[in-house]
Amino acid sequence: MPVAHPPCSTAESHKYGVLFVFAAGVLWPTVGLGIHLIEEAVVWQILLYRSISLSLFLYIVIRVRSGESPFAQIRRIGFPAVIAGLSLVAAYSGGIYSIQTTSVANAMLLFATAPFMAAILGRIALCESVRVATWIAIAVAIGGIAIMVADKSGGVALKGSLAALGSAFGFAVFTVALRWGRTGEMLPAAFLSGLFAIIITFGTCQFLGLSVALSVHDGGVAMGMGIFQVGAGLILYTLGSRSLPAAELALLSLAEVLLAPVWVWFFLGETASPNTLIGGALLLAAIAGNALSGKRRKPPPITTP
Repeated sequence: MPVAHPPCSTAESHKYGVLFVFAAGVLWPTVGLGIHLIEEAVVWQILLYRSISLSLFLYIVIRVRSGESPFAQIRRIGFPAVIAGLSLVAAYSGGIYSIQTTSVANAMLLFATAPFMAAILGRIALCESVRVATWIAIAVAIGGIAIMVADKSGGVALKGSLAALGSAFGFAVFTVALRWGRTGEMLPAAFLSGLFAIIITFGTCQFLGLSVALSVHDGGVAMGMGIFQVGAGLILYTLGSRSLPAAELALLSLAEVLLAPVWVWFFLGETASPNTLIGGALLLAAIAGNALSGKRRKPPPITTP
């Protein structure tokens, strides 16, 4: 007579959640390495190829996991999925441009402001309460950002820093849109963002006179990013977020910020400026302090990734 195996315990679920989310934080910062491996392609061409592979990859994964078309899931989510998809396109575009025009360390540390932006937007759009500790962390983070961009007056690097902040804002809107839709599944919205990005980037390439035919090297790197960097990271984060409170998710997501400059330093020898290191230390202290201050609070019901 077969023995029934008991379901995974809460401790086991928590352990696997930590592993999955940390693994996502290891994959996502490889975007800097991927962008620096690109030889000739510009932001719109990279995003076009990355979006094609991301959409195909997520379509297959969603069909296998759920047994239904991602379009059916998008219809159930409704308008929030559209907002989430468009905001991800803006986040991806700003992220790639910023990494091409400023250091990876600077860009990734500015990306880390997304949780604070989401807190403010959630307060405005959804009337979600924001803890005092979070407001303090936001003030410290703003100070850190000011230091980071202080030595980038008027040049391309300043545009890159602003693009990084725009990317963080796009991810914040994405997060709030998912909460608005009351869905715990981000993959259909990410799939939709890939479709939007294909249309927008193809049209932009045509308008700017950019070729949609890339070299085998650039096309391969861009499509690999869509599968292994964005797609796999989103899947791991979705699985892990089911069993972790928000404070731990925020703390574990610091792996992305910390590892991004490590990857390009280890493989490409890029270093960070003193202002980036000082401002980044303040920014990381703000993020870690905010996460740790809320760790003992009982997490709310999981309605979003």
